[in-house]
Amino acid sequence: MRHGCKINHLSRTHAHRVAMLSNMATSLILHKRIETTLAKAKALRVYVEPLINRSKEDTMHNRRIVFSYLHSKEAVNELFREVSQKVAQRPGGYTRILKTGIRHGDNSEMAIIELVDYNENMLKEASAKKSKSTRRSRAKKSEAPAVETAASIEAPVAETPAVEEAPAAETSAEETPKAE
Repeated sequence: MRHGCKINHLSRTHAHRVAMLSNMATSLILHKRIETTLAKAKALRVYVEPLINRSKEDTMHNRRIVFSYLHSKEAVNELFREVSQKVAQRPGGYTRILKTGIRHGDNSEMAIIELVDYNENMLKEASAKKSKSTRRSRAKKSEAPAVETAASIEAPVAETPAVEEAPAAETSAEETPKAE
């Protein structure tokens, strides 16, 4: 029974699981995208995101800590040189998991895990969406023209005699109940 254990053991011993996650994290950093099962992708996300977060500050201490997890000089250099530059402004969420269906051999759910800032197709869509206004800015834009139109409507309406008659009708309606 799990009894609140928060780690997915992936049906492996501790040493096997650590080695597998280290190899997968190295592959992810070097290739920017790998295909694996959904359970392994979710476990890899928990493993690799703190390493990417640590790479934002390039110190010898951080490099040694990341190397103790990855065991690959090439991956550490790639992480601290290229990946950290791309994710410098991002507060978190460095990876994306995309479900791709099931594997025909054993019917396990497959997924692609990738680094967010390296998918060119998604970046093009995101930049297209950013050109559109957000909900907040739409509300501000809709309020601003409404104020302008109200100001432009008030001036002609005040000049028309129909607006002057309306207050007269209201005063006469108020006086009639007082008289009764």
